[in-house]
Amino acid sequence: MPSTIFLNVKKCIHLFVCILFSFLMPKVSSGANDLHFYDGASTADIIAGDIFFEILDPPELRYSYRIRPAKDFGTPFNGSIHFEKARLVPTVPLHSCADVMNPDEIFGNIALSERGECSFVFKTLKAQQAGAQAIIITESVDKWDDALDHLIEMVDDKMELDVNIPAAFLLGRSGATILRTLKRLHKRYALVNLPINMTHVPLGKMNQPPWISW
Repeated sequence: MPSTIFLNVKKCIHLFVCILFSFLMPKVSSGANDLHFYDGASTADIIAGDIFFEILDPPELRYSYRIRPAKDFGTPFNGSIHFEKARLVPTVPLHSCADVMNPDEIFGNIALSERGECSFVFKTLKAQQAGAQAIIITESVDKWDDALDHLIEMVDDKMELDVNIPAAFLLGRSGATILRTLKRLHKRYALVNLPINMTHVPLGKMNQPPWISW
């Protein structure tokens, strides 16, 4: 009998601790790859190798966007890679798994492509062949939803393709918004600065898009 009482008391204490812990834990909403907005982590810890770019035009998209560089292919984003007022141009076809049909617009600029149909490396190769200086790949607009909206590690597919431009992945909701806004405004590109230094900018001061939840 005493042992039964002891076990019941122990269970009650455990339940109370669990409930108390759930209330005390900081609530962080999903999105933006869970940036730990409330847990005291530094900006440098959070971005951990990710980089940011900003859109200058159109004004409707004038925010800072977080992207994740390709892990083991292409040229890394470093001090020698800097694009100022460069054009971010959607590829045609958007998946860029075939020869790019708008090379005149892509040449010398940053290509914007969507995930799917072929590997990240092959997309990068096709953008490079069209003359792109870099490529940003985003989630498929048709497949985007909250469950899929996270930064993805882009890795080499081991096809031994000669890719030597920077490549990075952009959150699906941001990619979808950029593409839809450009289409609505009848614009063929956005003007961007890439990369921008956000290391010492507090999270609360980042000019993140309003559709990114913290």
